[in-house]
Order: sequence, then C-alpha cells, then structure tokens
Amino acid sequence: MADPTLQTFCCHHTNRTDKAIAIMQEFNTDAYNTVCMISSTMGMIGAIYQILPREDLNISQRWRSFSRGRDIIVWLAVADLLASLGVFVRSALWKNFKSIMPMENDMSSVIFCALSSAWTQYFYMATWIWTLCYAVDMKLLLGDKNGHSMYYHALAWVLPAILTSFGLIILYIPDANCHNLTSLSSAILRILPNYCATYVLLAIVMIANPILYVASTRDLETAVLHSMAQMTGRERKLIQTVRLKFALINLVYYVCWTPNLINGILLWTLWFKLPIKAIITLWYIMAVTNPLQAFFNAIVYQSWTRREKLRLECCQDFKSSTNIHLNAIDKRDSSTHFSESSPLLNPRREHRQNIPHISINGSSSL
Repeated sequence: MADPTLQTFCCHHTNRTDKAIAIMQEFNTDAYNTVCMISSTMGMIGAIYQILPREDLNISQRWRSFSRGRDIIVWLAVADLLASLGVFVRSALWKNFKSIMPMENDMSSVIFCALSSAWTQYFYMATWIWTLCYAVDMKLLLGDKNGHSMYYHALAWVLPAILTSFGLIILYIPDANCHNLTSLSSAILRILPNYCATYVLLAIVMIANPILYVASTRDLETAVLHSMAQMTGRERKLIQTVRLKFALINLVYYVCWTPNLINGILLWTLWFKLPIKAIITLWYIMAVTNPLQAFFNAIVYQSWTRREKLRLECCQDFKSSTNIHLNAIDKRDSSTHFSESSPLLNPRREHRQNIPHISINGSSSL
C-alpha cells in the first residue's frame, strides 16, 4: 500500500516504548505481505490488459483525435503497473528476507524500506494525477478544445517526484530516526509534511474529478442537442452510459483510496486512543484496495458500447491481406449493382462524414 504510516516504520526504533512496537507485536506480517502480493498481482494483470494494444477504430482521420483519451489510460496503466510491481517486490522481500520494522542497527532494511516506499508512493501519486488528467481531458474534449499531452506528462511525472522527495527527505534525513522525538512540535515538523504531501494531492483529485465529470456530462448533452437538434432514445442512452461510466470511475477511485484518508485522519487525531486492532484492520483494507485500483480501472475505463479487440501482431499480416481482398470484392460489387434505393442504402462517403460524431475515449460514439 501507499501510506505515510508504513513509511514511518522504516525509521530506526530506539525507543522501546513507542506505540509502533506494540502494533508490531500484534501484527501478522506474513499474512499482511501475502495479501499485498495477491492484490498487487491482480493489479498487474489489470494494468497489463490495459496496456495491450487494441485494434484501430474504423473511423476517418477527421475523428481520430477523439480517441486521445486512450493514451492517458495507457499511461495510467503504466504507472499502476510499476506501483503494483513495487508493492509485490517489497512484500515478497519482507516476507522472506527483510523485516517491516528495522531494528536499531539494521541499516540495510532501513534503506530498502525507504527506497521501496518511495518507489510505490511516487507511482501511485502518478496514477492519481493521470486520473485527474483523464477527467480534465474529457472536459476539454466535450468542450471541443484540444488536449495538452505535454502538460499532462510534465504534471504526472514531475509533481510526484517533488512531493515524494520533499516528504521522505524531511522524514529520513539525517539519521532515519523519526520516532525518538522529544516534543509534539518536532513530530509535526518531521512526520506531518509527508502526510500532507501525500494526502493533499489525494484529496484534491477526490474533489476535482466529480466536478469535472458533472461538467463534462453537461457539455455532452449540449453537444448532442446542437448536433442532432433532438433528444431521442439513442441520445439519452448515450448520455446515461457516459454518466454511468464517469460515476464508476469516481467510485473506483474513492473505494481504493478513501481508507487511506480515514487512516491518516484517525492516526493524527486519535493515535494514543485508537485501538490497535482498528489500525491493523485499516492496513489490511488498504493492502487490498490500493493495488486493486489497476484491476478495477481495467473494467471501468474500457469500451462500453463495443467489444474491444486486442491487436496481436503475429496475426496482423494475415488480417491485412484478407481485408484488402475483401475490400476489393466489396468495391467491385458496389460499383456494378445499382438501383433506385442504392443512394439510400449506400450513402456517399461525404454524406456519412456529415453525421455528428462524439467519442469518449473512442468507446462511446454517436
């Protein structure tokens, strides 16, 4: 999981009376690492499925820009894959070779814990920003505006690096001893910045995404009305489908990351009063929900109005030659068979291009 609480366990523990020691005495680390490995494996499977190439849509070049959301989804899946991989490797090593809580002179475990935590936190932060970028891009798309791919990449890869470095440097430098603090003010100055760097970004995306998706749905309704000058059952179904898809995207994000926010709030308000079992239960919930974000994303971000087909390169040459042959036959047949109904049954290409077309990630079209 990506949680600042676990990152504080990477510090040296010279204070034997610290509550973290009491938590570890009741914490079944083997069971926890097993849960992390299972959930991260499912997350990697979902991310790999999202990254695999799809067959190109049979649409004109004029409308190919509308499938730009697919690129964002791929980068979101890449970040999810690397984050889940970090969780899997860290849990596997913790289970077999290392200890979650390093002892006083165990510097190798401190370094491993700090680096693996930084890796996981960085890529999960990147997934949060890519989730936000997708919502922003949908708003721009339905407002008939161009996306900003370069800005998306700069924000998604640079900002997490700054926030992760800021939080963990203050936490670990100079001696990786964040538990033997003499006052509340020193604890706030040493530990709280990492919580803020993590959870402020998480909360911003939680607040911004629903607002952006509501505005995007309104833009879609306006676009449909302006394009078709009517609202038939087909248009209503399209809008309902897109609204449901946006709602489920938000739901997945909330399910996967709300436990982290609850954990952070409870620890900073009720740390000395919170039952140890409640803390451990929250950790198990996060161990399940955090890595499963990629698995759930593979469900909610996929095409909803057509069946997606993976593009297998080994079969492309055969399919291309077959399609060329079939297209030649179709053209020959269409050029030799005409009747009074032909203009209605086989409208000219320029007429078809005048039909309004709205695409959400190349998956929902009108």
